[in-house]
Amino acid sequence: MHFELLSNDKDTNARAGIFHTDHGAIETPIFMPVGTGGTVKGVHQQELRDDVQAQIILGNTYHLFLRPGTKVLEEAGGLHQFIGWERPILTDSGGYQVYSMSGSRKITEEGVKFQSHLDGSYHVFTPERAIEIQRSIGGDIIMAFDECTPYPCEYGYAKRSMQMTHRWLKRCFEAMDATEPKYGYQQALFPIIQGSTFKDLRTESAETIASYGAIGNAIGGLSVGEPEDEMYEMTEHVCQYLPKDKPRYLMGVGTPWNILESIGLGIDMMDCVMPSRNARHGMLFTWNGTINIKNEKWAKDFSAIDASSDAYVDQVYTKAYLRHLIKSGEYLGIQIATIHNLAFYLQLVKEARKQIQAGTFNAWKNQLIPILKQRL
Repeated sequence: MHFELLSNDKDTNARAGIFHTDHGAIETPIFMPVGTGGTVKGVHQQELRDDVQAQIILGNTYHLFLRPGTKVLEEAGGLHQFIGWERPILTDSGGYQVYSMSGSRKITEEGVKFQSHLDGSYHVFTPERAIEIQRSIGGDIIMAFDECTPYPCEYGYAKRSMQMTHRWLKRCFEAMDATEPKYGYQQALFPIIQGSTFKDLRTESAETIASYGAIGNAIGGLSVGEPEDEMYEMTEHVCQYLPKDKPRYLMGVGTPWNILESIGLGIDMMDCVMPSRNARHGMLFTWNGTINIKNEKWAKDFSAIDASSDAYVDQVYTKAYLRHLIKSGEYLGIQIATIHNLAFYLQLVKEARKQIQAGTFNAWKNQLIPILKQRL
């Protein structure tokens, strides 16, 4: 498993590369659809491969641990076999769920005790346990166990949390070194930079993370409510401390314009639930701007969902038909909208890659972002 850097944009920090894994190559920059519980909601795996053209998807450690559980996944031969997905998978560590369940968890130096949202049962995640569970799930890329601080965050808390995340990271690497992959292919541990929106903390965290020489590195604790300019500022700041020959993963980002701006700052990998979640509510991202397909104006619009897209659903179905399905509560409507949004995100990063390699990324990005922000 290794990262091959192919080209750098001449006007920004954008890069094009290939991340090689045992389940195939990932062309960067890349967007990774989120498959929380072993499924990208509303899309089956053939559509992910053929229509969306996803190269890697995410699995959620917290949810997969609770259901179906590691015993089932191990008997199946890992998540790839269980869900019928032969391409790479990234698993988070459960740290973000710790952040989002502030009312039903307790954080200590040892780890986190939390209550299941399914049945109220209590469980404990430690750095060692997070590695053990992710080994069983079988992700190609597994994430270090960390605490994601909220925004806004008091400086003292952010510092203490970051330092604990660093101590947990040491335990994660020790747990990795003491264990072997369960399914015959390599798994890589990505450490996560924290430090909220404080530059000195982000610097310290980035330097600590870089010192491990991991195959790739992640930036966490952003896209949690802070203004966009602060997110970009922190991202740009930490990228200068991260190795240029390793992939950089910005966690939980974001809108199409967030994606492009982040690529320009030197980010290679991104994920977000936004394209699939918004699709379920009738919000479509297109090359001409954002559409609320529920609006009356689309009721008799028999044009393609997005004429600029080469995805099957965008060429076959009309805006009027998709609006009818969504307004009628038909599952097919959610499926079409989800495929459309995910395909758009993957086409967006694919085009960004082409522009980087052609040396025209910055001008293309600056021209496209105002269009993407339009409400149609």
